[in-house]
Amino acid sequence: MSDAPAGAASPPSYFTTGWTGGQNPWVIALVVTLATFMEVLDTSIANVSLPHIAGNLSVTQDEGTWVLTSYLVSNAVVLPMSGWFASRIGRKRFYMICVAIFTISSLLCGLAPSLGTLVLFRVLQGVGGGGLAPSEQSILADTFPPAKRGVAFAVYGMAVVLAPAIGPTLGGYITDTYSWRWVFLINVPVGIVSLWLTHRVVTDPPHLQRAKDRPAEPVDFVGFGLLAVGLGTLEVVLDKGQEENWFASSMITGFSLVAAATLVSFVLWEWRQKHPIVEIQLFRNRNFASANVMMMTLGVALYGSTVLLPQFLQVLLGWSAQQAGMALSPGGFVVIAFLPLVGTLINRVDARFLVAFGFVVLSLSMFYMAKHLQTGIDFHEAVKLRAFQSVGLAFLFVPINTLVFAGMPPQKSNAISGIVNLSRNMGGDIGIAFVTTFVARRSQFHQSRLASHTSLYDPGFVAAARSAAHVFERFGTASADAAHRGLALLYRQLQQQAATLAYLDAIKALAIATAAMLLLLPFTRRVQPGAAPAAH
Repeated sequence: MSDAPAGAASPPSYFTTGWTGGQNPWVIALVVTLATFMEVLDTSIANVSLPHIAGNLSVTQDEGTWVLTSYLVSNAVVLPMSGWFASRIGRKRFYMICVAIFTISSLLCGLAPSLGTLVLFRVLQGVGGGGLAPSEQSILADTFPPAKRGVAFAVYGMAVVLAPAIGPTLGGYITDTYSWRWVFLINVPVGIVSLWLTHRVVTDPPHLQRAKDRPAEPVDFVGFGLLAVGLGTLEVVLDKGQEENWFASSMITGFSLVAAATLVSFVLWEWRQKHPIVEIQLFRNRNFASANVMMMTLGVALYGSTVLLPQFLQVLLGWSAQQAGMALSPGGFVVIAFLPLVGTLINRVDARFLVAFGFVVLSLSMFYMAKHLQTGIDFHEAVKLRAFQSVGLAFLFVPINTLVFAGMPPQKSNAISGIVNLSRNMGGDIGIAFVTTFVARRSQFHQSRLASHTSLYDPGFVAAARSAAHVFERFGTASADAAHRGLALLYRQLQQQAATLAYLDAIKALAIATAAMLLLLPFTRRVQPGAAPAAH
């Protein structure tokens, strides 16, 4: 392919036709999707295995959660900096280094003899995993011409949406059938295959090769330090906040203050830098800024609801982790069924219309879920509720990614991918922290209100207590003991009702948050279907 010199009026031809290095673009797409799918799947699988890990390593459940926190901290730090690394050492080389680090650290995690070593290896795994999704997305953006980019992003969407859906089911099966160590060890052969295929089929486009060969620019050590401390402490706050009772804990308060101060300082510092480690000024583009807010909200809704529904099924209905995972998994296949359609529509319909449709369906599906989710729900109803929600998810991922890349020069694709993936991941962390805290607090609120009706002066409560006691008396329990058991039964029912109301409140809150994203659409510019990217 021809390549115009830097600064020429006409952009290189591959900016509009896509850079494949002589390979089939769909082969490239499948190769780079393999490692991303592995990384996202591993994250959701590890969540299910935590109780087994804690028990096998003789630590408490709370201590075991550092297995998750350590990964999220290092992963969050690397995500926004992946574009800088890719420009410095070459995107293909950076991607292969990330795959290698992730694969080797997965092997070490599977062999870890103690919690301390496992946490250390999880930090390394997070470093490797943090560069995979942004690199894949930027590779796809450069490989496919704008007219086919929607379908390419649909392939990427299958990885990041399907993996969390099937992860709990697969994780439960692997842990119960084999050992929690195989949750990490299964990554090793996949990583080796991914490395070999990437070496064979992926090449950097000329503009990235030139960027790598330019004289080294000064390293933004201040920005690097501020970002690492800011995102690291923020991740600890989000992951450990509810467990430590939020700001009642001096650790959470201190980490929150450090996170706020360093992240604000980071934005102010990077805004003025000539060679920033993260290109904050990209947010001056209205489509980019709005799409990142939408992607973060999508992460909140996706991961928040993925925690809520299985938790409801397990805690209140007594389902096993595998049964709850099975109820979620069909939703992932609904997304797969719709993503190719959305990828095709994105070339014919304004992306903003698809985003509006997606958020409307997602919001309505959660309002519908809040109305029909109850303790008498069966497996088929749970599957239906998740499937309805998944239709909305399918219509959001590709159009939002299209908006975020619209009008941006290909040279910025690495930086764009790192930031938008950070938005999705941080949205997920915020969503999980929000629903966990919200359910706990609203359960207390509803229990307090319901308890106000459990007075001996309340005729309804007295009648219910007598009825419960009579049930136990029919089975031969003495009258005094039957009365106590009857009250205990009513208390358990009260707790269950309070928890149910709290879950419904959380679902409604997510529904309102997604509906609010419609207000951002008037601030975005129309994306011409199949339009070429900016040349410079």
